[in-house]
Amino acid sequence: MTAPQPEDWTAPGTYEVAPDIFRVPLPLPNDGLRAVNVYVLRAATGELTLIDSGWNIPEAREQLLTALDKLGHGPPDIKRFLVTHIHRDHYTLGIALREEFGPKVALGAEEKPSFDAIMSPERRPFGGELSRMQALGALHITEQMRAAHGGHPQEPSPWELPDEWLTPGHVDAAGRQLEVVHTPGHTRGHVVFHDTADALLFAGDHVLPTITPSIGLQPAIAPNPLGDFLNSLALVRSRPDAKLLPAHGGVTASVHARVDELIAHHGQRLDETEAAVRHGATTAFEAAQILRWTRRGRHYDELDLFNQMLAVGETGAHLELLVLQGRLKMTEDDGVRHYTAD
Repeated sequence: MTAPQPEDWTAPGTYEVAPDIFRVPLPLPNDGLRAVNVYVLRAATGELTLIDSGWNIPEAREQLLTALDKLGHGPPDIKRFLVTHIHRDHYTLGIALREEFGPKVALGAEEKPSFDAIMSPERRPFGGELSRMQALGALHITEQMRAAHGGHPQEPSPWELPDEWLTPGHVDAAGRQLEVVHTPGHTRGHVVFHDTADALLFAGDHVLPTITPSIGLQPAIAPNPLGDFLNSLALVRSRPDAKLLPAHGGVTASVHARVDELIAHHGQRLDETEAAVRHGATTAFEAAQILRWTRRGRHYDELDLFNQMLAVGETGAHLELLVLQGRLKMTEDDGVRHYTAD
């Protein structure tokens, strides 16, 4: 019998979601998501495998160690981190704990191009993302983000390489056989972990219960991240249904039900984005100003700078897919992509 889950999924604690599997929400700094779920899998021997690790900040570290202590364990019991994707809130605390206690860290193999970009000596904060903003007609975002980060090279230490690159197949996790499924879109190397025996899906940011994951926020952008995402959703939908264990949000009963909602959402969003171009928008930046954002239907100007960057990038991903579908045309002028309906 698993423990009841709190109404506030971000509330600190240790919540059993299946026998010997525990959800541990860890705080995020200055982030609208507020928390990230780390899942602790316990073997009969007492060895632990953690799916995702959290952001390397003192508050997250303290809450993780407190949660492990409540389970009668400590960091030396962690043998492995299975990380769904490269983003800081999933990866960096595992790297810090590896330095102290030696657990292995595993990450999807298709994240290698992003690591190459991150670890370049010339890397600057959001370098690849900001170059993309220029191409999408949002030069002001590039200027403001660079000013906010001082234009200095990014500190590379949180981005040490993993011990293992994961490819599709099976992996042992605390005595459980999980299937590694490559699900690009949110990042190009995102993976989910499917426990088919007990009908559980550790979904990372691929399938989230109440929000839609950002598409393509990564140092090495894929050519068609939204197409990748929709294809990966179809792949997950073709697999046996499972309980959804997301990185952000509460546990829900059906992966399939949420995948259907996400596919419908993006179908509607493609229509809205095409309509924005037909009403006069010529760049992703202009279209993003016409569209509404978040479940509250906010205007672009109501978003903070980081979320404006997400909004323009998301709009760009929809425009790129519309071009591939033959619904729009794209031309480039002085490095900026322009879209037309005819």
